Order: sequence, then C-alpha cells, then structure tokens
Amino acid sequence: MTIINPQSNYGTVTIVGVGLIGASLGLALKQAGVVKTVLGVGRSQVNLDQALKMGAIDGVVDLVEAAKKSDVIVLCVPVAQMRAAFELIEPHLEAKTLMTDAGSTKGDVILAAKEVLGKKACQFVPAHPIAGGAQHGAAAAQADLFQGKQTIICPLQENSPQDIALITGFWESAGAIVKKIGSVQHDAIYAAVSHLPHLLSYALMASVVNSEDADQKLGHIGAGFKDFTRIAASSPEMWRDICLGNRTAILKELDQYLLIVNHMRKLIAENDGAGLEKLFNTASKARQDLDVL
Repeated sequence: MTIINPQSNYGTVTIVGVGLIGASLGLALKQAGVVKTVLGVGRSQVNLDQALKMGAIDGVVDLVEAAKKSDVIVLCVPVAQMRAAFELIEPHLEAKTLMTDAGSTKGDVILAAKEVLGKKACQFVPAHPIAGGAQHGAAAAQADLFQGKQTIICPLQENSPQDIALITGFWESAGAIVKKIGSVQHDAIYAAVSHLPHLLSYALMASVVNSEDADQKLGHIGAGFKDFTRIAASSPEMWRDICLGNRTAILKELDQYLLIVNHMRKLIAENDGAGLEKLFNTASKARQDLDVL
C-alpha cells in the first residue's frame, strides 16, 4: 500500500458493515481528518441510510467496487460472514489495498483469509477493537467509541512491518490504544473475559424470562440485575457467530465456570458459610483490584 503521509491520510476507506462498530469507525476517522472518503457496504438499508445521514460514510458501494476503489477495507461484519466477504473481494483486490477487520474472534477469521485470499493474505492485518455497547446499529454510533480503548492486532507472518505499522496507525487514528498478540492467545483470553460474560448474561436473562413467574420476577428487578444483563441486549447474530467461531476456547472456559458454580452449589447445600465467604472474599478482592489498574 502506498500512502504519501499515513499519519494524516488513509485515502479512500471502505467500511463493510455500518452498524455500531462500522459507523462509529467512520465518524472517528472523519473527525480525526485522516481520510479522503469513507464508503459503506451493508445489507441493511436502514443502517446505510442512517450512516449517510449522520456523516459516518460519504457513499454506498458494493464489495466489488470497494475492492477496486479502496486504500483500506475494514470488515465490520459478523465473523461467520468474513469468508463470504473475502470470496467476493479477492478477485478484484488491488495490490495497493490493505484490509483489516473488527471481528471478536481471530483464529477462524485468519483461517478463512488464508484459504480464500491465498498470496493476497499478506494484505490482511487482523484486528479486534475492544469497544461496543448494549445497543447495536448505526443509530447507536459514537465518534469516541474507540477513544482510549484497546484494539488488539494479531499480525500474520505474511504481513510486512510497514503494513502492520500502517494498520496500527489507522486504529490509533480512531483513538484506540493498540496492542499486538498472537491469534491463539487472543482467542483464549477473550473467551474468558468477553465471550463467557456475554454467555452468562444471556443465560441469566433466558432463565428468568422462561420461568413460570417471569412477570413477577421482572417486575422486581433492580440495578444489579440490569447491570449484569446489560450486554444481553447485544446483537444475537454477532454473538451466535462468536460462540461458534471460538467454540473450543469458550467450551474450556464454560467448563471451568461450571466447576465453580457446582462448587458454590455444594457449599450452599451443605450450609458451609465459611467456605462460601472464603470464595466470595477471594472474588471480591480480585474485583476491587481491577479498579486500581
């Protein structure tokens, strides 16, 4: 990729998927003044219209046109749709164009990229912005969504140092703090600290709404329940794909969690207050320590 001044201009950027993440990225890049034009690709006309209206994108194209026109293509679609996007892009992908993504899993996305793109895989620098919200869609987009938040880059062996630096600067331009780790480590870590919490939030919400006295329970919820289940309002399609795409790591973390839950159940059943308090104290201290990091 040839950009005269990568610190100030990433040229024509196409965002594939202009929901919360994609539209927020468009707003952030334009606010930073580091792009010439932002184009959008998407399935949802509602999101495309909203992104145009709010100025997150300047125009709408299809993937073929995006591959021909763009300096940078950012895939902000559910991870299960990445392979299909690569298949449409690959025949038309110009040598000057770099790609990155916003997928929450990396192993499956990287495998798809290498299988579909072949030698062109060197043009794809995988990324995962650790940003989001309970609401989804372009209407929820914020220009400061990435500000001060981590974005993880998982470089491929095929990526050149120059291209890694360009994509690092690209995400930093949106306000992100970039860290680089391997894809296997990424998927193991985020299975524990992101994917499992979403599963538990969905599970608690499903448990309550499927109970016989759901109306009574929901009529008495407080702040704690709302805090715990806030992320259950996230995109079901996205989280379905994340769970299946990272299933090995997620199942490992889920099994570990079930061991803890079963241990807690045993302590309660045996009226073991001391054991329960010891477990709570350990967890409580660890949570308090997070606030001083």
